Amino acid sequence: MKNRAGSFLWNLRQFSTLVPTGRTVRLYPSGFCRPKIVYSNWNLFQSYLSNFDNRMQSSIRYLFQDALIFKSGGDGFQTKGISTVTVLTVDRLLCSRRLSFNSEHFVSDNGLKKNFHHEPSNEDVLTKRTKPTPINCRKLSQECNSLSDVLDIFSKAPTFPSSNYFSAMWTIAKRMSDDQKRFEKQLMFNHPAFSQLCEQIMREAKIMHYDNLLFSLHAMVKLGIPQNTLLVQTLLRVVQERINECDETCLSVLSTILEAMEPCKNVDVLRAGLRMLVDQQAWKIERVFTLQTVMKCIGKDAPIGLKRKLEMKALKELDQFSVLNSQHMFAVLAAMNHRSIVLLNECSKIVTSNIHGCPFKILISILQSCRDLQYVNIDLFKGIADYVATTFDMWKLRKVLFLLILFENFGFRPVSLMDLFMKKAADEPGFLNVKSLVSILHVYSSLNHFHKCWTHEFLEVMASAVTGSLHHISSENLLNAVCSFCLMNHFPLAPINQLLQKDIIHDLLTSGDVERNVHKLHVLAACLKLEAPCHKDTHLVLPQLPPTPLHPHAKVAEVLSSLLGEGCFSKSILKSEWMLTGAKCFHFLTWMR
Repeated sequence: MKNRAGSFLWNLRQFSTLVPTGRTVRLYPSGFCRPKIVYSNWNLFQSYLSNFDNRMQSSIRYLFQDALIFKSGGDGFQTKGISTVTVLTVDRLLCSRRLSFNSEHFVSDNGLKKNFHHEPSNEDVLTKRTKPTPINCRKLSQECNSLSDVLDIFSKAPTFPSSNYFSAMWTIAKRMSDDQKRFEKQLMFNHPAFSQLCEQIMREAKIMHYDNLLFSLHAMVKLGIPQNTLLVQTLLRVVQERINECDETCLSVLSTILEAMEPCKNVDVLRAGLRMLVDQQAWKIERVFTLQTVMKCIGKDAPIGLKRKLEMKALKELDQFSVLNSQHMFAVLAAMNHRSIVLLNECSKIVTSNIHGCPFKILISILQSCRDLQYVNIDLFKGIADYVATTFDMWKLRKVLFLLILFENFGFRPVSLMDLFMKKAADEPGFLNVKSLVSILHVYSSLNHFHKCWTHEFLEVMASAVTGSLHHISSENLLNAVCSFCLMNHFPLAPINQLLQKDIIHDLLTSGDVERNVHKLHVLAACLKLEAPCHKDTHLVLPQLPPTPLHPHAKVAEVLSSLLGEGCFSKSILKSEWMLTGAKCFHFLTWMR
């Protein structure tokens, strides 16, 4: 009896030194513990995570469900049943060290070596078969065809980390059309395992790798999970707490996440933390793509010192810029509202020299960014205009019109491109709607563009299209179109008569941008009085605009004075008359050419 008690205590002491922390282990007839994790069911897997934050006990306690009955036989020990040992103190979840020893030999307390031969039981085989293996995100996205398929796999055998499931669902969603994506998202939200996956990833947030945490948050944002949910806000808080773990890849992913999210308290705090981190690590960034992503994310209200530091870093890496980097640099600087002339000039040279093959979307983005930054580069504009004119037949007229509208914002007149567009619009007026008509007329009247052969035909086609739209055109659009016609010295009767009706005039003077409408009506009245014989007697009762003191350029005033003659030009002329006089002078100079 004494020997049995001593043997029991010795084995218990050896057993306690061999059991790894953070495991659920099984005691087998040989008396040894297998160092593998047993996933018996979903609740057991949840118990690992729920016990992670409860590190309250300083010692390890073992709970034996079945009593061990040791028998001092000739060759070893025998047990009745299988005893389950649960370790409550978790030091490192799912990352314990593996035991390494020869399970066929055991040394007893008297130094004798005894042999043990363990035969696997049916329960061993069943446990080994049902134990889930780690799932790779890429493999999961290749095997599944829908978001629900991913959730089905998760519900059968959840594995760590849960971020793989969200990343796989976003990868699958990117392959879908918009309608299919919308339908699959609805199925995802209604799937019974979706709430379990959300709870699981919230529990794992503090222990998974930081890049996995960011990838899962990025997938949630892209999948359309509402930003005000507990899931997203919890992950935002954990990302804030662990932001010092950011490497260069994490900086890029975090910047992309913040750029896609709406402002809120946690997002604003995280953005401020990102700015501080970027300020410290700006010179350590190696990839141009990461640098541009970070610059685009920090926002327009970032400190000017941080903007200049990033600008200097970009200039330092200028030799590493690809053509794509140079094309995107315009949008990056516009996003942070930083007008770096040196950087813009260098990128403009690269874009101009590699303009052929540039997507139309990139061209539009470059011009929009230049407009926002108030950056004018005639060589860049000319290069874009010549490229589009050379490949004119490749583009739809609506795209070319959008490009012309952007050029008009800079006051840049691409002659060859506007000539081609004028001829094409006159030959194929089918694409014209009210919005396109008003925009075309505004661009050509504002840039004062005429062609010796096609102008008359072009204006007739435009007037015919406007006349055909009189029954549904708005008052403001009609006013804009007629004013553009008048500035180009063309007076279509039907649109003008429609515009001069009392109810239309009353509508313009009482709704919309009244000040702008009054200004245009003054221009219209002056044009009709000076240039349209059939409307000379037209009298519009319009409110007077407050006189605005103008200080025209001295050379412009000198040229206008010489053209109009002494006494016909006044420096204190009203704004509407000044615009009208300028338009007439441009019209006169154009026809003189």
